[in-house]
Amino acid sequence: MRPNTLKRTAVSIVAAAGIAAGSLAGATVSSAAADTTVKQTAVTGEVSTLAVYNFGLSSSQAKGIQRWLAARWDYNDSIDGQLGTNSWKAFQRHLKASHGYGGSIDGIPGSNTIKALQRKLSQSSYGYDGPIDGIAGPGTRAAFKKFADWASSAY
Repeated sequence: MRPNTLKRTAVSIVAAAGIAAGSLAGATVSSAAADTTVKQTAVTGEVSTLAVYNFGLSSSQAKGIQRWLAARWDYNDSIDGQLGTNSWKAFQRHLKASHGYGGSIDGIPGSNTIKALQRKLSQSSYGYDGPIDGIAGPGTRAAFKKFADWASSAY
C-alpha cells in the first residue's frame, strides 16, 4: 500500500505545482497588462501637458490672441488662455497666408512655425529684430508679448 500512497502524494505535488505555476503565469500576464496600462496613461498625460505653448504670455494675453484668431482665422475652440493645438492651427493658417509658413497645419509650433512668427513680428511694430532662426528666445517672446497686448486691446 505504501507505493500507491507514495504515487498519489507525488501526483498531488506535481498537480499542485502545475496549478501554482499556472497561477503565477497568469499573475505575470496580469502584471504585464497592468504595466502597459500605466505606461499608456503616463504617455497620454505627458502629451496633454506639452500641448500648450504660450511662450511666456500671460493667460490674459493668450486670450487676446485667441479672440483675434477667432475673429480672423477660424479659431473655434475655448477662449481659455491656453495656446494649444487648435490655437496654433489657426495661427499657422495666418502665418501660411501672410508670412511664408510652408509647413503643415498641425498645431505644433515647431521651428518653421516660429520662423514664420519671427517674420511676422519683424515686419510689424512689435519690435523683433533678431535672426529668423526658429528659436523662441527672449527677443521672440518679447515681440510676441507686444503682439498679444495689441490683440488683447483690439479684440
